[in-house]
Amino acid sequence: MNLVCLDVEGVLTPEIWIAFADAVGEPALRRTTRDEPDYDRLMRFRLGILRERSLGLRRIQEVIETIDPLPGAREFLDSLRAEVQVVLLSDTFEQFAAPLMRKLGYPTLFCNSLVVSPDGMISDYRMRVPQSKLSTVKALHTVGFETIAAGDSHNDLPMIRASKAGFLFRSTPAIKAENPDLPAFDEYADLLAAIRSAL
Repeated sequence: MNLVCLDVEGVLTPEIWIAFADAVGEPALRRTTRDEPDYDRLMRFRLGILRERSLGLRRIQEVIETIDPLPGAREFLDSLRAEVQVVLLSDTFEQFAAPLMRKLGYPTLFCNSLVVSPDGMISDYRMRVPQSKLSTVKALHTVGFETIAAGDSHNDLPMIRASKAGFLFRSTPAIKAENPDLPAFDEYADLLAAIRSAL
């Protein structure tokens, strides 16, 4: 049985941290997994800035409420889900994801969680499992699924490469250049056609 695993930010929605960085005027928070392969280093960097600026979870959630899926993302996802089971694998957090999942029609999402202090400040984060995207794809293989994966960032590459078919979607020129063997697409229609051909 086939199961499609998709990244969320950059593939179906804008990058939350970029939107937040722009909303609060903190350009350093625009750094994402497209720029930094080490997710723990990236999150420690982000949490440090949030502490320095006294920016809590509620402020981030206010910005997330204003974010819409990328144009065409809901239609793409609906078309895909009509043909095959889909799971969204994201390194975002359950405290961030709800408004975006509502706008995408409540797809299945596996993500991580934040540790939030009583004062509303984010004190830490908890990964669901180490290397959550790759670990999930491998676990799905053990229960009889064949996976097809797509993503845009460094942290998507392991799940893409572990799947029977994998694609880059709206990735950076640098990531594409470093992975010339991976088919890369920029339009949902092309990605949908590629996934269909792999089913």
